[in-house]
Amino acid sequence: MTDPTQEPSSPDYFSVADGPRPDYARLFRLDGRTALVVGGGSGIGRESALALAAQGARVVVADRDLAAAEATVAEADGASYDGGLVTHELDVTDEDAVRQSAAELGVVDTLVFTAGTNVRKRVLDYSGEEFDRVVGLNLRAAFDLVRAFGPGMAQRGRGSIIGLASMRAVMVEPGQGVYAATKAGLLQLLRTVAAELGPQGVRANTIAPGVVGTPLTTQIRADEEWAGAYATKSALGRWAHPGEIAGAVVYLASDASSFVTGSQLVVDAGWTAVDGRFTPPG
Repeated sequence: MTDPTQEPSSPDYFSVADGPRPDYARLFRLDGRTALVVGGGSGIGRESALALAAQGARVVVADRDLAAAEATVAEADGASYDGGLVTHELDVTDEDAVRQSAAELGVVDTLVFTAGTNVRKRVLDYSGEEFDRVVGLNLRAAFDLVRAFGPGMAQRGRGSIIGLASMRAVMVEPGQGVYAATKAGLLQLLRTVAAELGPQGVRANTIAPGVVGTPLTTQIRADEEWAGAYATKSALGRWAHPGEIAGAVVYLASDASSFVTGSQLVVDAGWTAVDGRFTPPG
């Protein structure tokens, strides 16, 4: 029973702010932490897995294509990857498999989901099956992953959830409507997760890449005119290597971003900052 004569204790708002400064030499290190990279068999997922391991994390490379996950681990052979990498076969469109993976893998400090798909069609040409397929992998799977791994993070009082959205979360073009809707949905989903799990010490953010050379963009890169138009739209005038997105993943997984949550980190070479493709004279 509360003593009415006793002053209520005040929350400690400043314990971290008044504490020692971070160890800047180890700001991006991930030693002793486990990271799960979903979609780690190719593209941004593969490079993110390698980058996290290089900073000392033990990385679980999850992919429904186990051979692709094994190829990612093979990339690290003979290199200096302090944390090590292991494979895990997982189809994230199978809700039961996601839940089972959370039980099997145990402590996961960082959850990264990069798996995604796209059907490039105008909205009126889309079928219901295509809509369900894109939404199922890009958004529903993220929802299931958060529900499976978020409770453990909240119980431990720490964790970083990182979703790969896209600049399409805020900018769209014909033929990208459903994909864009899923990426906007992912952004809002993780903003909500940030709000709901922040009091338990769990952070949630998205990364919004621009045009990146991955299997998902093969169709565009095969068309020289299309690929060139995309390249010249950005301030840097080129496509990104998947490894150029991995730095953002390491940042959001590490203590370097300890005060960052509910954010979208845009890595798009200035695409969303540049107005149009034509430079006026003068």
